[in-house]
Order: sequence, then structure tokens, then C-alpha cells
Amino acid sequence: MQRRFAGEQRASELPSPSGFTLHMMRERQIPWWERGVIYQIYPRSFQDSNDDGIGDLAGIEARLDYVAALGVDAIWLSPIYPSPMADFGYDVADYCDIDPIFGDLEAFDRLIAAVHARGLKLLLDFVPNHTSDRHPWFIESRSSRDNPKRDWYIWRDPAPGGGVPNNWISDFGGSSWEWDEATGQYYLHAFLKEQPDLNWRNPEVRAAMSDVLHFWLGRGVDGFRIDVLWHIVKHQAFPDNPLNPDWTPDVTERDRLLQHFSTDQPEAHEISAEMRALAEDYGERLLVGEIFLPAERHARWYGTPERPQVHLPFNFHLIESPWDAAHLRAVIEDYEASLPGFGWPNWVIGSHDAPRIAARIGEAQARVAAMLLLTLRGTPTLYEGDELGIGHVTIPPERMRDPQHFRQPSLNIGRDRSRTPMPWDASPHAGFSTCEPWLPLNDDWPTRNVAAQERDPGSMLNFYRHLLALRRAHPALSVGSFTMEKAEGDVLSYVRQHEGERLRVLLNLGPEPVQPLTRQAESVRDVLASTLQARPYDGTLLPDEGLILSLAPEA
Repeated sequence: MQRRFAGEQRASELPSPSGFTLHMMRERQIPWWERGVIYQIYPRSFQDSNDDGIGDLAGIEARLDYVAALGVDAIWLSPIYPSPMADFGYDVADYCDIDPIFGDLEAFDRLIAAVHARGLKLLLDFVPNHTSDRHPWFIESRSSRDNPKRDWYIWRDPAPGGGVPNNWISDFGGSSWEWDEATGQYYLHAFLKEQPDLNWRNPEVRAAMSDVLHFWLGRGVDGFRIDVLWHIVKHQAFPDNPLNPDWTPDVTERDRLLQHFSTDQPEAHEISAEMRALAEDYGERLLVGEIFLPAERHARWYGTPERPQVHLPFNFHLIESPWDAAHLRAVIEDYEASLPGFGWPNWVIGSHDAPRIAARIGEAQARVAAMLLLTLRGTPTLYEGDELGIGHVTIPPERMRDPQHFRQPSLNIGRDRSRTPMPWDASPHAGFSTCEPWLPLNDDWPTRNVAAQERDPGSMLNFYRHLLALRRAHPALSVGSFTMEKAEGDVLSYVRQHEGERLRVLLNLGPEPVQPLTRQAESVRDVLASTLQARPYDGTLLPDEGLILSLAPEA
């Protein structure tokens, strides 16, 4: 159960945990999110309670004991606001209500009370860059050029020779500009045309969105994951983005340009700092900012000790990296080196937008990935279903729902395969619903489900539970220092240390046995976890094996 610490200092006022002295660690009260683990729930796909094939808030409430038993600390919900569902909730039509698909505000209040009763936290997905085109704000904005809300969105005249105002490309492909015949101007949309971008240079927009944050914080939410935060301000002159010299047609059309002027503008950092100050008025609240940038630019979203920004700029490096030990070692070291002294790291290997980790690298290496995620320094985020090892899912063309797939079908980048319903048991529809779910289940759901894995001591689910229990039992794995060690070939090796406890993590990312540290085998006191069957450590790593080793104290 999570405890709230009285008199807690801001993380931004303190140096990085990797440099803490033991005195400093004892003196500082560590916020829950530095020790904790976040679990992302995609509400449509977690549990259906009203027999419509779509998950809902009451369904999540009914499954909270499962979430608590995993050993996580917080739940992050993908959007549950009223929406036409053009992008499945990321097109918001009302920021201060619940879509009837999921329930209502009373159902939400029951859910948050049930979450807190189990010692868990609840984070909402906040979508500040854009609304639905059916949001009342946009309906007013497009009604006429002189409407008071016209400047709440980004409208521009055609280019001097006619056509779109600049060359910006939507993240879903095609131009970022949509023509509005009634008012004779284009509006900007970084994603679908049904998702017009808000104008965050307008102080009225900033005030309205601050009211949204106050609304939910006042209802007791413990923080927010902030969608596409680096998008929210655009260059004031709207120049063309430069061409990407490395682009090839087998990647998304968006990447044909470098988004120099459409994302990551200096003014956005001030908005991020304002959000942080607002959240801190409510005590120990967490802001996770979705930031997709190189490490050195990514780190700027922590802000400064005097003007902190989001607590955790979301780190996607493990999702985007090739599964190669040398590459991952460099990514981890570069990321750690990029952090400001007060910045706390975070890691993720799966989400509703990314291919399943087991589909990418296979089930054996997915166990290695789980051990990596849960033993690196920083806050991990798990994605529902990854703890079951759900891999590739077959979705017939007629069942596909993701607009990203339909915009660029030749790239096969649809996200439906990561959003399939949670398989709870071997009953019809896997215990998710009493009717056909909105997306197909994973192909092997009769055997790969929660009930089956709970009965199997060696299952992926029980492996995750063991790793999460170790994080709780050994502070070295959550708040300890981190030291990457030299290793050759397919091996990652690092040491976590806290108040005299030393743990070594060894990960074999390859198919051959290796002997990474035979000379130091005598310093091993115990094997705390293995991705394979438990065994004494003999200086050898088996294929696809990861180990957490307890070491003797340093002389």
C-alpha cells in the first residue's frame, strides 16, 4: 500500500539519485512515483460490464483486485471523455464529463474511490493539443471569422498562390491543413481532420484548459499523462518544415519532413511549467508528458530547479530501439547522461500505440525485456496484457478499426493489434464480455489468459508478479544507484545499489550461452530471479536468460 509522505520536498530541488549520498537518501522523502510502477489500462479493452462488447469504468472497478495483486502503484487510463471516437477518445468533445460508452461521472467517482481504497493512484489521459471537431468550442470557432472563439483554433488563409498555408504533414499522413468552405480558411490538425489543433498562444485557451485540470484534480485524480505535449505550440510564422534527408517511402509520410517548426517550440516549455505549478497546488500529483524527441531535447522538458516542468517526460527509447545489447547499452547510457541533476528517469516497453513487445522479440526475450524494464533506474510503465505475453494478433481486414491503418494501409502500422481485449479466462469471449468484443481477442486466448497463467507458477504473469514483488522488497531496484558494466556480445550487465545492498542484473539478449562474469561468480550470494527456471549461478548465462543476483557487500 502506498504511503503519502508529509513534508516532502520537490524532486526538482534535489540532485539525481545516482549521486545521492546515504545521508541525503535518508534525509529526503521519496515521492510515490519514484518508487512506484504505473499500469496503463486501455478502457475499451479491459473489461465490459454492460454486455456491449466495449470495456467501461464499472468493468475496470470489477478488476481492480487483479491490478492491485500485480504489485503496481498507479493506473493510467487512456481517454474516457465524451468523443465521436474518430481516434478512439483522443478526439475530445467535452473535457469535463465521461463518454456514455464508459459510464458517467458517478461511475468515475466510484472507480477513483475504489482505486484509492486499494492503495493505488489514478492518472487520467489529458489531451491538450487538439479537440474533436464536434467540441462546442470548435463548432463556434468555425461558425464565422468574427466568432469570439475563432482564435481558439489555428486558422490561416491560403498560400499566396493558392493551396495550403505550408508543407506541414499530419502524423496520420496527408496535409496538416483542412479547408473550410464556409469561412474560406484552412484550420490546422496535427492528426486527423476531425482533431483540430487548439491555439495555445491564446490566453483564453490556456485558462479554459487550466479549468479542466482543476476539475479533475478536484475530483481526486493523482495526476495526468499529457498527450503529445511537445506539439502544443507551433512556430508563430508557420514556415515550411525542412525535408528529412534520411526519409524512405517505407516509413510514415510524416517523417518525410523534420518537424522543426510544428513541434517542440520554446513557448511550450512555459506552458508545461504552468501545468506543473498548477498540479503542485494539489500536493503530491504526477505529470507524465508524452515527449517524442532525441535525448538532449527530451531532457529539457524537466525544466529547471527554479521552474520545473513535467515530473516524467515519457521515455520511448526501449520501444523504438533495435533489440540489440550494444545499441541498448548506448541508449541507456546516453539517456542517463542527458538527465538534469534533479531529473528522475522513466521507461516503457509497450503502449496502446506500439507493437506488443512479445510480438516484436518473441516470448523468451519478452521475459528479458520485463526484467530490464523493472530493474532499470526510474519509473516503469507497464501496458495491460504485456504481463501475459500477448504477441502477434490476427485481425481480419473487416475487423480493423484504427484510423492510422486506413490512412497509410501499405505500411501495416495499425494499432489495433495492441488494443485487443484482455483475456481473463477460457469462457466464451474470454470473460471480457458476454458478446462479441469490439476487436478480436488474441489468437491463443483459450490458453493465454489470466486464469490459466495464475495456475501456472512459471507463467509470464507470475514472473511479472515476482519482479514487482522484488522491487518492493529491494529498494536498490527502485531508488538505488545505477552503474552500467562492461559486457561483450549479447549481454547487458548493470549494478543497482542502495544502503549497502548490491544487486547485479545480467541479461542475455541472444540465443547462445555466455560467460559474462565468471571471475566474479564467487561474489554472488543468491539468485533472486531468473527468466528461466531458478538455479545456482555458475558464471554462465543461458540463452534468453536474465538474472537478478544478490552480491556480497563491497570490501
